[in-house]
Amino acid sequence: MSGMWGNKIKLSIFGESHGKAIGIVIDGLKAGTEIDLEYIRKQMKRRAPGFSKLSTPRKEQDEFEILSGYFNGRATGTPLCAVIQNSNTHSKDYEKTASLLRPGHADFTGKIKYRGFNDYRGGGHFSGRLTAPIVFAGALCRKILEEKGIFIGSHIKSIGTIEDPKSFKFTSIEKSSLEKLSESKFPVLDENCGEKMQQYILKVKEEGDSLGGIVETGVVNLPPGIGDPFFDSVESTISGLLFSIPAVKGVEFGEGFDISKMKGSEANDEYFISDNNAIKTYTNNNGGILGGITDGMPLIFRTCIKPTPSISKTQKTVDIEKREDALLEIKGRHDPCIVPRAVPVIEAAAALSLLNLMED
Repeated sequence: MSGMWGNKIKLSIFGESHGKAIGIVIDGLKAGTEIDLEYIRKQMKRRAPGFSKLSTPRKEQDEFEILSGYFNGRATGTPLCAVIQNSNTHSKDYEKTASLLRPGHADFTGKIKYRGFNDYRGGGHFSGRLTAPIVFAGALCRKILEEKGIFIGSHIKSIGTIEDPKSFKFTSIEKSSLEKLSESKFPVLDENCGEKMQQYILKVKEEGDSLGGIVETGVVNLPPGIGDPFFDSVESTISGLLFSIPAVKGVEFGEGFDISKMKGSEANDEYFISDNNAIKTYTNNNGGILGGITDGMPLIFRTCIKPTPSISKTQKTVDIEKREDALLEIKGRHDPCIVPRAVPVIEAAAALSLLNLMED
């Protein structure tokens, strides 16, 4: 089934954007695992819509209710189920254009796959709304990783053509800097560049258009030896879950595509013994992964997010019922740029992937 993921930590998400609720079932949490509800709420709030002029006007509190697998503040070891109510839907926005295929959306592929029985309102099960349960599960895993001393953080590397001149230092990232980024509503390394990015989003919003961007993520204090060669590699596990996030179109680790421009003598990360007798590398072009396995250096990856496909500009499309060409002007409430709200989703995917690889 498309809504299931994992082998040690197993997830199953359910619901639609304009249905009564969305939710998740998590299997594989060890009995006795402490569940910090306030920590989860904090992570959920980072993704929640309607609380910024840069996001959709659709306001959802994303309050969750745990139905099973939780007792006296800890996981029971049985499947944990949580639901999130959809409280602010405008389903009528989609009724008049139900037969018009929205460019950039999964309307056409969804209709073909599910023979026309799929819920089209707000994208239905294809909607980014379904990332809220992923953040819930990711928050659980992230807290477990933090208790092991492993920390995750991200910054917005680019919005459209505006790129932050600063990047993470691949060989050394301070935990405090990751924590500071996680507290920001628009996490960037260069604040002046971040302001330009936000103004650009608002400008494009006024034009009835949208923007995409790139998020750079770092994970620190991972021990060497996590992951397996080939099919359960760190790269394949993380990227597999990242590509499950709507609008993600590309992922690269370390220097990524730019490593192809280097010579072997430049790309290879040479070793040395550190002051605390650990084996480290002078560079980190491979992003903390060799042979699909962590090498103890910071894990670095970047995620490419396409522009929000829902725009108010007139677009060419087809009426799938009448089988004729048509014009479409999308109404409703949509993010002019989903990149800021995608940051906690990306981090959740990283936390889920890493704990799934680490758990016995």
